[in-house]
Amino acid sequence: MIADLLEFRVSSGPPAARFQRNPAVETAAPQSDHDLMLAVRDGELDALGELFERHHGRLHGYLARTTGDRIAAEDITQTVFQRMLKYRHTYRDDGSFTAWMYHLARRCAADYFRKSQSGPANMDPADLQDHADDGPHAADHAAARDDHDLLHRALGRLAHEDREVLLLSRFQELSFAEISTILECSVGAAKVRAHRALRTLRDIYFKIQKEKTA
Repeated sequence: MIADLLEFRVSSGPPAARFQRNPAVETAAPQSDHDLMLAVRDGELDALGELFERHHGRLHGYLARTTGDRIAAEDITQTVFQRMLKYRHTYRDDGSFTAWMYHLARRCAADYFRKSQSGPANMDPADLQDHADDGPHAADHAAARDDHDLLHRALGRLAHEDREVLLLSRFQELSFAEISTILECSVGAAKVRAHRALRTLRDIYFKIQKEKTA
């Protein structure tokens, strides 16, 4: 089922890090993202290194899939953490760090493509596929890769707005409360957008599948 396919995770190589975790801020009991960001806001800037270590890979993967440009995603990821530092005073005590991070990412991506006078590209499934497996279960893995390829081709054909809401809800597994904050809409509107996008994705997926078997 397409809903099951949407649970597939694509690993993404992390961008070159300029933010490094400082061992001095590590404790026996790991702090929450929210507590770390509050520490950054209060002037403990080394705490941003821990947040970078936790989230830069996942954020880069999201941006690469959203924009279709892995090089741009590296630059945007760095910019997101730079803006976290610059605008740390805007982080709220009752805020969700994850929602705040993706909201910044959205803004940074928009600024990046506005300055470059271009727009997000279509995703290239070849960039997201796993390498071939020569093991005893190669046939099964090949079939799974075919399914994943179809899924990513379908995602690549979605409008940017539809792809974005599905990546946030299905791949990043954010709550609709968080998504509504990121997209600056109501929770109900976020759910409607996700439902419509999933329906469109399902239609595109089966269309591509039919074309392939024709």
